[in-house]
Amino acid sequence: MHKNCRNCLQKFSISQKDLDFYKKLNITGPTFCPDCRQQRRLMWRNERTLYRRKCDGTGKEIISVYSADKPFPVYENEYWYSDKWDALDHGRDFDFSRPFFEQFSELMNVVPQLARSAVQNLNCDFTNQVGWCKNCYLIFEADFNENCYYSNNIYESRFTMDSLMVVNCELCHECVDCYDCYNLKFSQNCKNCSDSWFLKSCIGCHNCYGCINLRNKEYYFLNEKYSKDEYEKKIAALNLSTTEQLEKARLNFLEYCKKFPHKYMEGNQNEDCTGNYMSNNQRCYDCFDINNCQDCRYIFNSRYMKDCCDVTVFGSREGAELCYEVHETGAATRNIIGSDQIWSDCYDIFYSKLCLFNSHHLFGCAGLKKQSYCIFNKKYSPEKYEELKNKIVDHMKKTGEWGEFFPATICPYGYNETVANDWFPLTKKEAKDKGYKWKDADPREYKPQTYKIPVKIEEVSDAIVDEILACGECGKNYKVIMEELKLYRRHKLPIPQKCPDCRHKTRFNLRNKRNLCQRNCRKCNAEIITTFTPDRQEPVYCEKCYLQTVN
Repeated sequence: MHKNCRNCLQKFSISQKDLDFYKKLNITGPTFCPDCRQQRRLMWRNERTLYRRKCDGTGKEIISVYSADKPFPVYENEYWYSDKWDALDHGRDFDFSRPFFEQFSELMNVVPQLARSAVQNLNCDFTNQVGWCKNCYLIFEADFNENCYYSNNIYESRFTMDSLMVVNCELCHECVDCYDCYNLKFSQNCKNCSDSWFLKSCIGCHNCYGCINLRNKEYYFLNEKYSKDEYEKKIAALNLSTTEQLEKARLNFLEYCKKFPHKYMEGNQNEDCTGNYMSNNQRCYDCFDINNCQDCRYIFNSRYMKDCCDVTVFGSREGAELCYEVHETGAATRNIIGSDQIWSDCYDIFYSKLCLFNSHHLFGCAGLKKQSYCIFNKKYSPEKYEELKNKIVDHMKKTGEWGEFFPATICPYGYNETVANDWFPLTKKEAKDKGYKWKDADPREYKPQTYKIPVKIEEVSDAIVDEILACGECGKNYKVIMEELKLYRRHKLPIPQKCPDCRHKTRFNLRNKRNLCQRNCRKCNAEIITTFTPDRQEPVYCEKCYLQTVN
């Protein structure tokens, strides 16, 4: 079955499995294509944009993902989770003469929102989407880390900086998609590697530089074996202690890697799956950055999901099941539809936001904890709830809202505040032309740099932590904190001359986009589905041919 996307007007297909899934949940089929559906959900996810503002409950100065000009109240986390306020106080009747989303926006704009998505952290104020971390600064979407800085999607790591998608790493710097690594720098897609620079797709390598597709090697330089003394002399001659030399080495390595075979997708232990960065999945299609999932489609950054479609972020070991068009759900959730931020033992929740902790049978609710049988934050008997819920579903089918995610018009963020602008970048004019919101930067944020950064780290004094720096790329101000300075000194790395956001963008662009295409293995000509577009220079191999080439 084919449709034309109501948003981008491009044709997209709906498989029989999709139709069976929609029928199971009594959902009207989508009117947006998969990319536009993903973009619409991502507009509700602000990971990295933080503001100083006051808590509307306590008056304290706090750090929040919501700027002070947002229309709704924002509470610091401790106060939001307390029993000092009750979201049921904002309960109201549903008006069948008006569209659902219009009424839900009005409710959402009076119910207090959580300042940051953060739980059980110590000394991690400048973070978001973070849990169980200690002494971390500007990390986002992260769990169980200690002394980590300027990183996204970092888990169970220590003393690691400027990294993206890393797990169980220590003393690593500028790494992307690396696992179980130690003292690894400027590397990508590596596992169990240590004391190395500029590696890609290596496993079990130690004391290596500029290598790709190696397995269990030591003292290799540009994929060639050397003695320990020869290797150390080559490393010393590189003089990687200056920003100029590091950038030159980085660009040279990127070009060098294009000569070598690349596996058509990153992942392992997958059965009947398509996508990228996938591990231990079965029957998952068009999915990215997932693990331990079954029977899913269009799932992103999630784990332990089962029979879900169009979900962005979460899962957790307890997982989620039978969810559709949801942003941020997991930790044992089931039958969640068209909702945002639903977690911890919740089920049978429809078109709701930030409802948690064993809540169930909610429709159009916001900010509820441990509640059931509520519609627009108003309590009903189970029988009355079911009767009214069915009437609202019929009403939403008539207005064309049923089966759709929350529209961009009621999103609480500007487009440029969200992850949507990473995956689907737009200018201010392009976003406004599409009807999306935009948050202009505070002009006071940009101040002249007060400190000239020395070329070498040995010449940098402690005074730099009190100075204002300006990004050499975007002009945005940034600072160096003392813990960060100690790591630069330990690694003999220069102070970065770009702000954390521009550094993140460089790492982000190392990963392929989430677009699948059909092409052929360069070696055996077998058909493959991959994120490597046909115009890319790198030779792309199927898994069988790739494994035959690695050393």
